[in-house]
Amino acid sequence: MVMLLLVDSLHYVFARLLLPYLPATTSSFYYMTIATLEIALFAAVRRQIDWQIFRKNAKFFLTIGFLIAFATSASFAAVTYIDPGTASMIARINTLFALGFGLLWLKEKLVRGEKIGAGIAILGVFVISFQRGEVGDQVWLGALLVLGSSFTYALHSAIVKRQGGHIDFTNFFLFRMVTSILFLLLFAVGLNELVWPTGWQVWLILILAGTVNVVIGRGLFYLALRRLDLSILTILLTLSPVITVLWSLVLFGETPSLQGMLGGTAVLAGVILVTTSRQKK
Repeated sequence: MVMLLLVDSLHYVFARLLLPYLPATTSSFYYMTIATLEIALFAAVRRQIDWQIFRKNAKFFLTIGFLIAFATSASFAAVTYIDPGTASMIARINTLFALGFGLLWLKEKLVRGEKIGAGIAILGVFVISFQRGEVGDQVWLGALLVLGSSFTYALHSAIVKRQGGHIDFTNFFLFRMVTSILFLLLFAVGLNELVWPTGWQVWLILILAGTVNVVIGRGLFYLALRRLDLSILTILLTLSPVITVLWSLVLFGETPSLQGMLGGTAVLAGVILVTTSRQKK
């Protein structure tokens, strides 16, 4: 869990590191491609690649590939407008989105603590977003991008939970990545943003981001998910933004504003209240 928290906290940090070098969609495409090649090499060495799995589940993989591509590119674009720490705090609201899908699909009901926690978290997002002046406009746009990213990633998680449990994990991970980079490539070409990275610094960051953020990070996440209850894992991951704020301070000298910090604290408190209330049901 310590390793998972450290890795999970780096998503928006890597996005911020790549910002001076590449457009958001392009950097997303390259770092995801590097991760895909690493996963494909691992699967090929172990002779585990089975294209029949993709053919039988093509609609499933294309759907989640599109959602992941949008979520990744939107989250990378968000750091153009807000600091990584604030973005990471807002992103924790994906717990509420996941809860919403449970309500719609599983017809579950909210207990009192969940309702209160959801309200506090949503209030926290509004506190972060509605800041005055030109800076406030940028924060609002950044918050919208994070919310869009969180919503689509939570939707992808719900679809995977319902339809992907029977698929061999290695092939699931590989074809999930393949379809994601396909859509990221289409996004980059469609936005006329596809450029070749130049300089060893950007390649170093891309390789680190792909290896650490995707291959190691997602691997640790799924391992933790198999060993821990989802509610407990969600509570532990709410610590991730705290580490992201520290990374942002050390690497970029950026910290959330007072209003952003207050709103982010409300988001985290609301998410913790929701997940603890859910655990007691």
